[in-house]
Amino acid sequence: MSWNDSSHRRDLEAIAGPIVGNLDALCTQLHRFSDHLFRWQRVQNLVSRETPGDLWERHILDSLQLLPLIGPHDGPLRVLDIGSGGGFPAIPLAIALKGTDYSMHLIESNTRKCAFLRATAREFDLPITVHTARIEAVSPQAVGRVDLFTSRALAPLPLLLRYIHRFWAPQSRAILHKGRENGEELKTADSDWVYDVLKHQSATDKDGVLLELSHLRPRTEPK
Repeated sequence: MSWNDSSHRRDLEAIAGPIVGNLDALCTQLHRFSDHLFRWQRVQNLVSRETPGDLWERHILDSLQLLPLIGPHDGPLRVLDIGSGGGFPAIPLAIALKGTDYSMHLIESNTRKCAFLRATAREFDLPITVHTARIEAVSPQAVGRVDLFTSRALAPLPLLLRYIHRFWAPQSRAILHKGRENGEELKTADSDWVYDVLKHQSATDKDGVLLELSHLRPRTEPK
Protein backbone atom coordinates (compact mmCIF):
# COMPACT_ATOMS: atom_id res chain seq x y z
CA MET A 1 0.00 0.00 0.00
CA SER A 2 1.38 3.39 -0.98
CA TRP A 3 1.54 6.25 1.52
CA ASN A 4 2.54 9.88 1.07
CA ASP A 5 5.08 10.14 3.88
CA SER A 6 5.96 13.83 3.46
CA SER A 7 2.32 14.92 3.24
CA HIS A 8 1.35 12.82 6.24
CA ARG A 9 4.26 14.14 8.28
CA ARG A 10 3.09 17.70 7.55
CA ASP A 11 -0.42 16.71 8.62
CA LEU A 12 0.91 15.34 11.91
CA GLU A 13 3.00 18.43 12.52
CA ALA A 14 -0.02 20.67 11.98
CA ILE A 15 -2.30 18.59 14.21
CA ALA A 16 0.02 17.68 17.07
CA GLY A 17 3.57 18.81 16.30
CA PRO A 18 4.41 20.40 19.69
CA ILE A 19 3.12 17.32 21.56
CA VAL A 20 4.86 14.56 19.57
CA GLY A 21 8.58 14.05 19.93
CA ASN A 22 9.51 12.07 16.81
CA LEU A 23 7.08 12.75 13.97
CA ASP A 24 8.86 10.45 11.51
CA ALA A 25 8.67 7.50 13.88
CA LEU A 26 5.01 8.20 14.64
CA CYS A 27 4.21 8.44 10.92
CA THR A 28 5.84 5.05 10.35
CA GLN A 29 3.89 3.46 13.19
CA LEU A 30 0.59 4.92 11.99
CA HIS A 31 1.25 3.60 8.47
CA ARG A 32 1.90 0.17 9.99
CA PHE A 33 -1.38 0.42 11.88
CA SER A 34 -3.23 1.41 8.72
CA ASP A 35 -1.86 -1.61 6.84
CA HIS A 36 -2.75 -3.80 9.83
CA LEU A 37 -6.30 -2.46 9.86
CA PHE A 38 -6.79 -3.00 6.13
CA ARG A 39 -5.64 -6.62 6.46
CA TRP A 40 -8.35 -7.17 9.08
CA GLN A 41 -10.81 -5.16 7.01
CA ARG A 42 -10.72 -7.85 4.32
CA VAL A 43 -12.54 -10.28 6.63
CA GLN A 44 -14.62 -7.99 8.82
CA ASN A 45 -16.09 -4.52 8.61
CA LEU A 46 -14.07 -2.32 10.97
CA VAL A 47 -14.58 0.99 9.19
CA SER A 48 -16.58 1.94 6.12
CA ARG A 49 -15.11 0.84 2.80
CA GLU A 50 -12.62 3.65 2.30
CA THR A 51 -9.37 4.36 0.49
CA PRO A 52 -6.14 4.80 2.49
CA GLY A 53 -6.44 8.57 2.03
CA ASP A 54 -9.90 8.60 3.56
CA LEU A 55 -8.69 6.48 6.47
CA TRP A 56 -5.82 8.88 7.15
CA GLU A 57 -7.87 12.07 7.33
CA ARG A 58 -11.30 10.90 8.46
CA HIS A 59 -10.11 8.50 11.14
CA ILE A 60 -6.42 8.78 12.06
CA LEU A 61 -6.02 12.57 12.00
CA ASP A 62 -9.51 12.96 13.45
CA SER A 63 -8.35 10.86 16.40
CA LEU A 64 -4.98 12.54 16.86
CA GLN A 65 -6.43 16.04 17.08
CA LEU A 66 -7.18 15.18 20.72
CA LEU A 67 -3.46 15.20 21.55
CA PRO A 68 -3.07 18.98 22.09
CA LEU A 69 -6.13 18.92 24.37
CA ILE A 70 -4.72 16.02 26.36
CA GLY A 71 -1.42 17.88 26.65
CA PRO A 72 1.70 16.70 28.48
CA HIS A 73 1.05 14.77 31.69
CA ASP A 74 3.45 14.47 34.61
CA GLY A 75 1.85 11.51 36.36
CA PRO A 76 0.18 8.41 34.94
CA LEU A 77 -2.72 9.04 32.56
CA ARG A 78 -5.61 6.59 32.71
CA VAL A 79 -7.94 6.67 29.69
CA LEU A 80 -11.33 5.03 29.15
CA ASP A 81 -12.65 4.85 25.58
CA ILE A 82 -16.27 3.73 25.25
CA GLY A 83 -17.77 2.21 22.14
CA SER A 84 -14.31 1.66 20.70
CA GLY A 85 -15.43 -0.01 17.45
CA GLY A 86 -12.54 -0.21 14.99
CA GLY A 87 -10.20 1.56 17.40
CA PHE A 88 -10.82 5.26 16.85
CA PRO A 89 -9.76 7.46 18.55
CA ALA A 90 -8.15 5.02 20.99
CA ILE A 91 -5.54 3.19 18.87
CA PRO A 92 -3.95 6.20 17.10
CA LEU A 93 -3.84 8.00 20.46
CA ALA A 94 -2.26 4.98 22.15
CA ILE A 95 0.40 4.75 19.43
CA ALA A 96 1.14 8.48 19.72
CA LEU A 97 1.37 8.30 23.53
CA LYS A 98 3.91 5.46 23.56
CA GLY A 99 6.86 6.38 25.73
CA THR A 100 4.69 8.22 28.24
CA ASP A 101 3.09 6.87 31.43
CA TYR A 102 -0.44 5.97 30.37
CA SER A 103 -2.85 3.07 30.07
CA MET A 104 -6.20 2.59 28.34
CA HIS A 105 -9.36 0.63 28.88
CA LEU A 106 -11.54 0.08 25.81
CA ILE A 107 -15.19 -0.99 26.03
CA GLU A 108 -16.75 -2.61 22.96
CA SER A 109 -19.62 -5.11 22.77
CA ASN A 110 -18.81 -6.56 19.32
CA THR A 111 -16.67 -9.67 19.82
CA ARG A 112 -15.00 -9.51 16.39
CA LYS A 113 -14.01 -5.89 16.85
CA CYS A 114 -12.66 -6.77 20.29
CA ALA A 115 -10.51 -9.48 18.69
CA PHE A 116 -9.07 -6.83 16.37
CA LEU A 117 -8.46 -4.42 19.27
CA ARG A 118 -6.64 -7.07 21.31
CA ALA A 119 -4.56 -8.18 18.32
CA THR A 120 -3.61 -4.55 17.66
CA ALA A 121 -2.60 -3.99 21.28
CA ARG A 122 -0.31 -7.04 21.05
CA GLU A 123 1.07 -6.09 17.62
CA PHE A 124 2.03 -2.58 18.75
CA ASP A 125 2.80 -3.39 22.40
CA LEU A 126 0.18 -1.00 23.74
CA PRO A 127 -0.94 -0.87 27.41
CA ILE A 128 -4.58 -1.54 26.54
CA THR A 129 -7.25 -3.61 28.30
CA VAL A 130 -10.28 -4.51 26.20
CA HIS A 131 -13.66 -5.22 27.81
CA THR A 132 -16.06 -7.22 25.62
CA ALA A 133 -19.35 -6.02 27.08
CA ARG A 134 -22.02 -3.41 26.92
CA ILE A 135 -20.93 -0.25 28.71
CA GLU A 136 -23.51 -0.55 31.47
CA ALA A 137 -22.29 -4.11 32.22
CA VAL A 138 -18.69 -3.05 33.00
CA SER A 139 -18.08 -2.31 36.66
CA PRO A 140 -16.09 0.78 37.68
CA GLN A 141 -13.92 -1.51 39.81
CA ALA A 142 -12.83 -3.38 36.67
CA VAL A 143 -11.61 -0.12 35.13
CA GLY A 144 -10.24 1.77 38.13
CA ARG A 145 -9.41 5.46 38.16
CA VAL A 146 -10.23 7.36 34.97
CA ASP A 147 -8.50 10.64 34.14
CA LEU A 148 -9.78 10.98 30.58
CA PHE A 149 -12.83 9.68 28.72
CA THR A 150 -12.96 9.51 24.93
CA SER A 151 -15.74 8.47 22.57
CA ARG A 152 -16.44 8.94 18.89
CA ALA A 153 -19.70 8.45 16.99
CA LEU A 154 -21.33 6.37 19.72
CA ALA A 155 -24.45 8.04 21.13
CA PRO A 156 -26.14 11.40 21.78
CA LEU A 157 -24.53 13.44 24.54
CA PRO A 158 -27.21 12.87 27.23
CA LEU A 159 -26.76 9.10 26.91
CA LEU A 160 -22.96 9.41 26.77
CA LEU A 161 -22.97 11.34 30.03
CA ARG A 162 -25.10 8.66 31.65
CA TYR A 163 -22.62 6.03 30.49
CA ILE A 164 -19.50 7.79 31.73
CA HIS A 165 -20.90 9.16 34.98
CA ARG A 166 -20.62 5.71 36.61
CA PHE A 167 -16.83 5.90 36.16
CA TRP A 168 -16.43 9.63 36.80
CA ALA A 169 -14.04 10.95 39.47
CA PRO A 170 -13.31 14.52 40.63
CA GLN A 171 -10.19 14.77 38.44
CA SER A 172 -11.84 13.29 35.34
CA ARG A 173 -12.20 15.01 31.97
CA ALA A 174 -13.96 13.91 28.81
CA ILE A 175 -13.06 14.87 25.25
CA LEU A 176 -15.89 13.78 22.98
CA HIS A 177 -16.22 13.97 19.20
CA LYS A 178 -19.52 15.54 18.19
CA GLY A 179 -21.11 16.56 14.90
CA ARG A 180 -23.33 19.37 13.71
CA GLU A 181 -26.08 18.57 16.25
CA ASN A 182 -23.77 19.33 19.18
CA GLY A 183 -25.67 22.49 20.17
CA GLU A 184 -28.99 20.67 20.47
CA GLU A 185 -27.33 17.81 22.32
CA LEU A 186 -25.83 20.23 24.85
CA LYS A 187 -29.23 21.86 25.42
CA THR A 188 -30.84 18.48 26.04
CA ALA A 189 -28.02 17.35 28.34
CA ASP A 190 -28.36 20.54 30.38
CA SER A 191 -31.75 19.32 31.61
CA ASP A 192 -30.18 16.51 33.62
CA TRP A 193 -26.49 17.34 34.01
CA VAL A 194 -24.22 20.07 35.34
CA TYR A 195 -20.72 20.37 33.86
CA ASP A 196 -18.12 22.76 32.56
CA VAL A 197 -17.63 22.57 28.81
CA LEU A 198 -15.18 23.95 26.26
CA LYS A 199 -16.09 23.61 22.59
CA HIS A 200 -13.18 23.17 20.16
CA GLN A 201 -13.66 23.30 16.40
CA SER A 202 -12.71 20.05 14.71
CA ALA A 203 -9.59 20.23 12.56
CA THR A 204 -10.92 17.56 10.19
CA ASP A 205 -14.67 18.23 9.95
CA LYS A 206 -16.09 21.71 9.35
CA ASP A 207 -19.33 20.69 11.09
CA GLY A 208 -17.65 18.81 13.93
CA VAL A 209 -16.44 19.82 17.38
CA LEU A 210 -14.58 18.35 20.32
CA LEU A 211 -16.44 18.85 23.58
CA GLU A 212 -14.09 19.03 26.56
CA LEU A 213 -16.07 18.38 29.74
CA SER A 214 -15.12 18.54 33.39
CA HIS A 215 -16.86 18.70 36.80
CA LEU A 216 -19.69 16.45 35.65
CA ARG A 217 -22.53 15.76 38.08
CA PRO A 218 -26.28 15.10 37.91
CA ARG A 219 -28.45 18.19 38.17
CA THR A 220 -30.51 16.37 40.79
CA GLU A 221 -28.66 13.95 42.99
CA PRO A 222 -30.37 10.53 43.21
CA LYS A 223 -32.22 9.89 46.46
